[in-house]
Amino acid sequence: MIPCISVENMRLSDAYTIANFVPSLELMYRAAMGVFKAHHWEGTTAIVVGSGNNGGDGFALAWILKEKGFDCTVFTVSQRLSDDSAYYADQAREANVPVRPFEKDCLTGFSNVVDCLLGTGFSGTVRGNYADAIESINESGAYIVSVDINSGMNGDTGEAELAVESDLTVTIGFVKSGLVSDNAGKYMKRLVCADIGIVLVREEGCISDENCPPWLDLNVISAI
Repeated sequence: MIPCISVENMRLSDAYTIANFVPSLELMYRAAMGVFKAHHWEGTTAIVVGSGNNGGDGFALAWILKEKGFDCTVFTVSQRLSDDSAYYADQAREANVPVRPFEKDCLTGFSNVVDCLLGTGFSGTVRGNYADAIESINESGAYIVSVDINSGMNGDTGEAELAVESDLTVTIGFVKSGLVSDNAGKYMKRLVCADIGIVLVREEGCISDENCPPWLDLNVISAI
């Protein structure tokens, strides 16, 4: 049995943990390590990052992959980065990870593509470079890993006009309610949760064997 919570509860729990227990940079590193542990990495990897902290998870993952001896390239859809993302972008560049702007057809030939575009706070319609990137990810023919949530999906409802269609989604901290909705099942083949040490501020629902959707793996990955 594992907790299943709203996006707002996740946001509050994340902020509470950062303020009282674990620095944000450490949580971001743990998130990336959880993704690293969730997949058997082979071949080459493209990591497509947005401007927020979901993109920071991608830069941190690129740094980890490079340190572990795996070839990876980061593709950016925005020149803007959050402070924590900028820190791990610097770490990745110092480790000689190629960082390039996203362009049409740039994902061709990669074994894995990691989706770090949009986090659980997104709602509405995906537009511009983000929409182009999601379409390119879905058309890449690679094994697709989404970090925290499939970009374009609403974290509370699982609804989407356009979203990444993943082979694996690694959600961070706790399972969000939208990820176990019937809507989400259209976009993901397998869902796992990575425990990064976030303290839950409010109990909500739980997922057990009795109400577990077929795409959710109840075995939580520890990244602490």
